[in-house]
Amino acid sequence: MIVHHHAMHMSDGIVDAPTSVAFGAIAVIALAICVWKARTELDERTVPLAGLVAAFIFAVQMVNFPILPGVSGHLLGGALAAILVGPYTGALCIAIVLVVQSLLFADGGVTALGMNIVNMAVIGVAAGYGLAVAMYSIARRRPADPSVRTIGFIAFVAALVGTVCAAMGFVLEYSIGGAAPASMGTVTGYMFLTHVLIGLGEGAITAVTVMAVARARPDLVYLMRRDRAEVPA
Repeated sequence: MIVHHHAMHMSDGIVDAPTSVAFGAIAVIALAICVWKARTELDERTVPLAGLVAAFIFAVQMVNFPILPGVSGHLLGGALAAILVGPYTGALCIAIVLVVQSLLFADGGVTALGMNIVNMAVIGVAAGYGLAVAMYSIARRRPADPSVRTIGFIAFVAALVGTVCAAMGFVLEYSIGGAAPASMGTVTGYMFLTHVLIGLGEGAITAVTVMAVARARPDLVYLMRRDRAEVPA
């Protein structure tokens, strides 16, 4: 029983229909805002990279790694996408991956798609990127620019925290409209523990990837750009 795969990629029927519809609406509104805001992040450097990031996350999400007996995890990619291409574009990359997986590969239920997008593309990205920005601004207070190793550490922590926050989104949805009776304490504890472990794997993949890009093309790492807010539309 790969519980995690049902946890982060929620399948149909875990949460009741009204809750699914409500979070579907939240996902649509959030993505509309992202489409509107992504124009401030996208330029001739970011557009090709956004496509690469989406393809990379799609490919790596296909690889499950075991974390506990009977439980496996895979990359969520929220912090990774946001650090490389910006939070709004990053959220869109994750949402596109989730839609393709749900419709073409039956990975995650169609009725649960809104909740999966809210958890991974909205909560996971926002939490991971928010923490990354805070840590990066602290690191930049030193006289020298943050080293690639520092960037890797920031990416690792951001991905770990983003993963756990995304899992807590599932706990929230389940507490509102869980279809099966379950102790919320048990659900919360289980999701927290497994996603801390998954987050360690997520953090390692994110750190290695971001460090590789930061070494080769630091100008492509959105987090490291001096003019993050002033990228020409």
